[in-house]
Parts: sequence; structure tokens; C-alpha cells
Amino acid sequence: MKPSKRFGRAFLVVWFALPFVPLILWAMANQWSFPAILPQQWGLNGARTAINAGAADAFVASTVLGLTVAALATPLGVLAGRALALYSVPFRGAFAIVLLTPLAFPPFAVAMGLDVLLLRVGVPGFAGVVLILTVIAIPYTTYIMRVGFGAYDVRYEEEAQTLGASKLFLMRHVQLPLLAPPIATAAFSAFLVGWTDYIVTLLIGGGRLVTVPILVGSFAAGTGNQAVTSALSVAAIVPPLLLLVAVLKFRGKAVTR
Repeated sequence: MKPSKRFGRAFLVVWFALPFVPLILWAMANQWSFPAILPQQWGLNGARTAINAGAADAFVASTVLGLTVAALATPLGVLAGRALALYSVPFRGAFAIVLLTPLAFPPFAVAMGLDVLLLRVGVPGFAGVVLILTVIAIPYTTYIMRVGFGAYDVRYEEEAQTLGASKLFLMRHVQLPLLAPPIATAAFSAFLVGWTDYIVTLLIGGGRLVTVPILVGSFAAGTGNQAVTSALSVAAIVPPLLLLVAVLKFRGKAVTR
């Protein structure tokens, strides 16, 4: 590897890792006051307080929310992306505008407007949060799958159909293997929408659905909670980071096949 490439990669690693250094230090500090450069007392009181405050349940709720949003938004994005990339869709411009509309409005305004409606209809809090976050995630999954289908050769399907392949066979042995990388990326993006959301979960969930961002926000709103907030923030980064590494490795293996 050339020295310039090594330097570039090292620079990127430092650039992205540097903001997390004080966060990690705060998560491991029992006492850290100005003007000390490093914590005066090391410990895990912040992590213990977070666990006692219900961090485990919040992580479960965030995971379920992220997986549910991904399970709903990904196949819808696949269908929309395929239609936009491979077929002549009537009123294509209007269709694209409708898909991108959720990104044009502030989540706070959308959540405030739909909160009353969902309450009157009687939609449970979790279902309402999933519904809105799925709508927000669909533009991301659609765009990713549209790009994926742009590089997809539909002639493989036509050849398989000529040989008598069924629709189930096409999906399992032709479409999924060829489209696995963009599908994995789309699912990861939809998962992040559910995992990281704060505003919609807070307003539509009505405080009954406590996720990791909600718990982080509640501690961050107070004073003297830097260690707890940092411990929760560091822990919240780990699952998406591991999932991102898995997706990148999966994409690399799929490309080299």
C-alpha cells in the first residue's frame, strides 16, 4: 500500500475517532472537573446508574423498533426501487415527490400533526411510532434500491423464466443473490431510522416507549449527568457500528463472488 493511502486512511480514522475520545473518558470517569485534562477518579458509576435506570429495557425497545422498521421499509423500498428503475411508471416525477415528501417536512411538525389523529383513531403508541418511522425510512430504502436495480441485469430473470423457473425460484436464486448488497444497505439504513429516532418516539410514544435516545435525552437534559449520558451514548454507538461492519463485510464478499 502506498504511503499516501496509508496516511489518508490513518487521517480518516483519527478524524472520525477523535470526537469519541472525550465521550469514552467521561463514560469511565467518576469525577472529572475543570481544569484537569484527565478524570481525577476513574470508575463505572455512570454505567451502573444507566443500568439501574432501565438501559437494558431501552436497548431492547430500540432494537425491536429498529428491526421492525427495517422489516417493513426494506421490502417496500425494494418494490418502489424496482418500479422506478426497471419500469415506465406513470407520473414518475409525482411518484418520486410523494416518496421524498417525508424528508421535506420536519419530524417535529409531522409528529405533532399526526399525534392527535393517531390518538383519535386509537392506534397504539408503538404501532404509531413504527408507522411514521417506516414512512420516513422508505425514501432511503427506495433510493438505495433504485441505485441497486440500476446495476441489475434483468436478463438473468428472463433467462431463468425461459428455462421454466417459478417466481419463488427467481426470488431465491436470482434476485436475492444479485441484490443482496443493496438490500443489506437499505435494511441497515432503515434500522438506523428506528434506532436513532428521538422526536417521533417521544411524541407519538407518549413517554411510554422508552428507547435509548429517549433515555439519553432525559439524562442529558439534567446537570451533573455527563458520565451517565456518555456511558449510554457509547453503548448506543456499538450495535450500529457492529452492524455496519457486518454489512460492509457482507457487501465485500458478495461483490467478490
